[in-house]
Amino acid sequence: MFARPPRIAAEVFARLPERFRNSGKRSAWAEVNKAGEDVHSFLEGPAFDREGNLYVTDIPFGRIFRIDPAGGWTLVTEYDGEPNGLAFHADGRLFIADYKNGIMQLDRDGTVTPVLLKGRGERFRGCNDLTFDAVGNLYFTDQGQSGHHDPSGRLYRLAADGRLDCLLSNVPSPNGLVLDRDGRILYLAVTRANAVWRVPLFEGGTAVSKVGTFIQLSGSLGGPDGLAMDEDDNLVVAHAGLAVWVFSRMGEPILRIDPGTGPFPTNVAFGPKGRQLYITESSSGSILRAETPAIGRSLYSHAALEARP
Repeated sequence: MFARPPRIAAEVFARLPERFRNSGKRSAWAEVNKAGEDVHSFLEGPAFDREGNLYVTDIPFGRIFRIDPAGGWTLVTEYDGEPNGLAFHADGRLFIADYKNGIMQLDRDGTVTPVLLKGRGERFRGCNDLTFDAVGNLYFTDQGQSGHHDPSGRLYRLAADGRLDCLLSNVPSPNGLVLDRDGRILYLAVTRANAVWRVPLFEGGTAVSKVGTFIQLSGSLGGPDGLAMDEDDNLVVAHAGLAVWVFSRMGEPILRIDPGTGPFPTNVAFGPKGRQLYITESSSGSILRAETPAIGRSLYSHAALEARP
């Protein structure tokens, strides 16, 4: 349908130090989600603070790390949870989508405290990722073990005043999510459907309508996981099991980023310099970095990128 996009390679920015690798240690999360595989870690949820430090989660072992701009690792907290997605509130608080517990918050002293453990009186199935809009409303996914066999994953909105709305309840594995620059469209990675949905928001973000497929992908190892939006409203998709893709606002593939260290780029975030994209590659326990070009808001010309020195 589309021409093959240009390809660039990501470089290794930082690698999880050996002292933090937990090979041989049992994990209840890995028993269910990685078929009992011996995992040393599973990095996710990249998010930058105001000082340019990168925070990432290690889901199976309940850990959150901070990586400084020089690539040095610090274990910020280790707790009884399965932290997945991270997002900073405008006031500096770090929120956590915790697969085991719900929506949590990392306090300044390193303790993790609950924000929202239940929705409408029942426990969440397994929260995955989260993002804030411009006024502090929190959107998050409740994935659990949903899929085509059980398309009952949910998309929630937690308003700044505490009101909780369930926007979607029929998603076969809702995962990463991101808002466009105007805050009117939410893009939702639907892993088991190998797709990214386009979710128009109405009534101040409390309702949705005309939800459709924005991108249909393929592949057998995973599916779309983490999402990010560049400053020109081009969508970045971490396609676990394959590569990282950049799509225009029209859904045209305009760039492929090869991870190099392994087949599981799970999540993406833009760094303080704007065009530097950071990628968690979970199979190797690496943080990758790629310089992305200024693509613009119009349909992109492949030739312009291919002509770069």
